[in-house]
Amino acid sequence: MAQDGSIARVMHAGWPARFPIVQFPNPPLMLALLAGVAGRVADGTPHRVALAVSYLALGVWAYEEAVRGENWFRRALGIGFGAYLVVSLTHAVHA
Repeated sequence: MAQDGSIARVMHAGWPARFPIVQFPNPPLMLALLAGVAGRVADGTPHRVALAVSYLALGVWAYEEAVRGENWFRRALGIGFGAYLVVSLTHAVHA
């Protein structure tokens, strides 16, 4: 699926322009955020499924940032969130 130039510019725009720290969320991050919100309002099995989707999507986002981040800050952000996920999931398994 080809994107026109304006959509591609918005999705790759960052602030500040020379060293992007803040960028438009990519699809894994959008999915993680939406699933996280869904998990907050749901109970039972839908809550657990939404939470699992949120963690998985956040893991994909963290990996993508760590490997293909725009700069050292974005790569460090991906590594940091990856470590956070490992600690959070380890704590959840042992709780």
